[in-house]
Amino acid sequence: MPIYIYWGEDDFAIEKAVTLLRDRILDPLWTSFNYTTFLPDQGDSVIQALNQVMTPSFGAGGRLVWLINSNLCQNCPENIFSELKRTLPVIPENSFLLVTSPHKPDERLKSTKLLKQFADFREFSLIPPWKTELLVQAVNQAAQDFGIKLTPQVAETLAESIGNDSRLLHTEMEKLRLYLASSNIPLNSAIVTQLVRNTTHNTLQLAATIKTGDSAKALGILADLIGAAEPGLRIVATLTGQFRTWLWVKMMMESGERNPQSIAQGAEVSNPKRIYFLQQEVKSLSVEQLVFSLPLLLELEVSLKQGASEILTLQTKVIELCQLYQKSGTFQPENKSNLLT
Repeated sequence: MPIYIYWGEDDFAIEKAVTLLRDRILDPLWTSFNYTTFLPDQGDSVIQALNQVMTPSFGAGGRLVWLINSNLCQNCPENIFSELKRTLPVIPENSFLLVTSPHKPDERLKSTKLLKQFADFREFSLIPPWKTELLVQAVNQAAQDFGIKLTPQVAETLAESIGNDSRLLHTEMEKLRLYLASSNIPLNSAIVTQLVRNTTHNTLQLAATIKTGDSAKALGILADLIGAAEPGLRIVATLTGQFRTWLWVKMMMESGERNPQSIAQGAEVSNPKRIYFLQQEVKSLSVEQLVFSLPLLLELEVSLKQGASEILTLQTKVIELCQLYQKSGTFQPENKSNLLT
């Protein structure tokens, strides 16, 4: 197909896919003639791109026209849709249109339905932080690409440390490849812990500190994460995954479930052996505390996405979360009936 739609929040994976597509289509000697990009701040970028893609390529190779961060599948005016209908069926065989966007295409739009007839849609979404099995699979795939052999324990350590940051995973794999090339010592978890940037693990430490109600220590860990340039939304995603897992484990414990395999399946924990440790972590917590943590984390996520001050918002919500878990007093959150419904 001469049209490609790449969408999703994993911008590094999209960058790699774009590079592969560009290398496949373009001849290096003719790239300056046959490769055009359009940014979203250009008002008539779609019309220009469609006109450009209809121009036959010069010299060897094909032509590639790239609409970067386009909202073509989220908002398409009627004049743009008319131009799409006229152009898409007659794009020259050696010309290619690439559309990238962080947002999921709106299946209800006429433009999306039309593009579905002609385009190759590819999703590049981030793995949810709590899906540890998929994170381990991604680590093993990256290690295979770099020619690195990992033990299952080392793969789990890397998945826990890196989380769903595919760009960081690529960087750390390159670091490990260079280490192995200059050292006779095989990789183990201790070496990986020393070499690999471990922001996800620190966020898990933040979650563990929050559930003890220690506001001062939690704010200190948060400051370290911010100082390491860890994105606020990634911190929220990891916290949400951890509290969600704790909630499921606690609910199943209170329902009388004792089978680690059943609890692991319900909580989406890939390794049933982790259940014993998770049970110990939630032993002193109540279901209500864990339930009321999730709306606070949702409020935090929404505030950050709406452009609120990242540091202040994170600090405020971390304090509120710690207050849920403080030992003294009776746990009586406001609007309890509303949150449970």
